[in-house]
Amino acid sequence: MAIAAKTNGIPLAPNVGLRMTLTSRSGHGSANRLGNGSAGGGLITLGETIECGGNTGGMPTPELNPHVPARYDTAAVDLASVDGVLSTTRSVRLRLDLEREVPHDVVLDCIDVAEQGPGGGNQASRRWLLIRDPAQRQAIGDMYNSIVGAFMKRGRDATAGTGHPMEQVMKSAFHLAEHLAEVPVIVIPCVWGVHDDSGKPGLFDSVLQSAWSFCLAARARGLATAWTTAILNKEDELRDVLGIPEGVTPVALLPLAYAKGTEFGSVPRRRANEIAYVDGWGLTWEARGDESAARSLGEGPGATVEVDIDAPAERVWEIVSDINAGADFSEEFLRAEWAPGYDGPAAGAKFIGHNQHPAIGEWNIDLTVTEYEPNVLFGWATGETEEVAGARWRYEIDVLHGQRCRLRHTVRIGPGESGLTMAITAMPDKEPRILSRRQDEHLANMTRCVEGIKALAEGGA
Repeated sequence: MAIAAKTNGIPLAPNVGLRMTLTSRSGHGSANRLGNGSAGGGLITLGETIECGGNTGGMPTPELNPHVPARYDTAAVDLASVDGVLSTTRSVRLRLDLEREVPHDVVLDCIDVAEQGPGGGNQASRRWLLIRDPAQRQAIGDMYNSIVGAFMKRGRDATAGTGHPMEQVMKSAFHLAEHLAEVPVIVIPCVWGVHDDSGKPGLFDSVLQSAWSFCLAARARGLATAWTTAILNKEDELRDVLGIPEGVTPVALLPLAYAKGTEFGSVPRRRANEIAYVDGWGLTWEARGDESAARSLGEGPGATVEVDIDAPAERVWEIVSDINAGADFSEEFLRAEWAPGYDGPAAGAKFIGHNQHPAIGEWNIDLTVTEYEPNVLFGWATGETEEVAGARWRYEIDVLHGQRCRLRHTVRIGPGESGLTMAITAMPDKEPRILSRRQDEHLANMTRCVEGIKALAEGGA
């Protein structure tokens, strides 16, 4: 088979040959489909030598696009503007201006920017369907509404006026289902190729980034988009309506319109130091420094364990708000009881924990409930406050679709004194090792706890 030899997207000069051998890490030959269904992907056996002789051709190299900046100097970047686009581009539904026309050249400008994104094998395999014809928009709108309209309406009606976290989402989602046909432009990003169900996302690696870049470019120009994929449940019907050929895969449907208003805001999200794990899954640092590879207690080491549970948040809350929730599962925590004057969980309530460790035996510790939001959050710390705590613990419950939830269990070590600080004081040269071992111990016990809680919640005991 022939493979076009290129350097940075530019075909090599005529009569310049290329010889390469595909090998696996293990050195054993095996079949691998290039791009996992991406354009031009054929079945190649690892270990096979592929001859790419001169004059093999290749994609013609287009001229530089005058609608796209030819150079970008990071030293002169307006970081606030760039971050503003990145942090405020999300699905917009209620603020889509259905009356204002969207100029065609503006849409093309957004595509020109999006096409600068990466693609597998540097192949230009993306294609963009722009639906402006009212009859076609109506057909797509009817199709979309038939898939999700009834569900969205039930969700809107069930959550209206309840303050439920999904109330606004369901309201805006149903609004889009009702009015999709009225959106000035419907954009459907596609890619040449059909996924081969190998479990590897090679095909989509060549299109999804560019589709999102399109949304970013639109936001920067005052336009709004909403990322939807429900229409793909009727892909065959969509192909018939739009004439999409076999061998091409649509990946999303993006309603495009000018936004009502020009200001957009960011939304609350977990901080990076809570969801970024360093050098191992679940290992967190509140204020990790760059000065030294040796870790210290002052950097706020911690651990995080999460598990999805097939039970509603209320059921999980019943378990985690019990101060003895982990006693049956942890190898360190033995039991707890409420301190005199307290008889149940509430912000500021105090209790006493009983623990054991092979290195130091058994001990008791005073604890305070520092965070308490029913069905959402239960946190506690050693001592009186988080500011002086030797450790801060937390259970968080994220509601998922379908009477399911995700339980998140975290610990942050320090900044106050504890048995750990005594060990570090006695052996300061071993501080990184002591911290690493303690993080691993916490991860192991916390994993036992959340898996045990999951079993209890799903079992209904």
